[in-house]
Amino acid sequence: MIYNIRGENLDVTDALKDYVEKKLEKLTRYFTTPTEAQTAYVNLKVNNEKQKVEVTIPMPNLLLRAEDVNGDMYAAIDLVVDKLERQIRKHKTKLNRRGRAKEGGIGEYFKILEGPEAEAPVYEEDEAELELVRTKRFTLKPMDTEEAILQMDMLGHAFFVFSDAETGNTNVVYRRKDGRYGLIEPE
Repeated sequence: MIYNIRGENLDVTDALKDYVEKKLEKLTRYFTTPTEAQTAYVNLKVNNEKQKVEVTIPMPNLLLRAEDVNGDMYAAIDLVVDKLERQIRKHKTKLNRRGRAKEGGIGEYFKILEGPEAEAPVYEEDEAELELVRTKRFTLKPMDTEEAILQMDMLGHAFFVFSDAETGNTNVVYRRKDGRYGLIEPE
């Protein structure tokens, strides 16, 4: 795997770089594609007493991404790797339920483990994450982004789906962790 490690307000030492690489290397056992082709983008940030780690591994048809904030950089790295591993297990469980990988789908990038590794424990949280508990249908009202943000705030939701009045595309506005707003729109 290729590692692109950056530090913000932090000098990335060799020890820190080695620790990140060692931890992320554990994830390569899940990939069927040559790991030399995979790139992991790692961003290490320090703000006041908080250490933030962001890891992104782009793949065809799938984006693995996790971040964590902790008082200790090494602990934050461990937590991010755990989150990424949970994401991979979740996707593998989903693929196994659908009946193995379809050609060209994300399944061909993950190993279907056999032997002792196949007996890896299935965590209850993985099962719960895949359970659909509610379906909601509604008509998308054409509106602009500002009106969608107002509607979202009035409803007290963290996101709001709407039809853009100008383009007719389905868009989503959402509240970010920093209190500001984001917009998701199709390409």
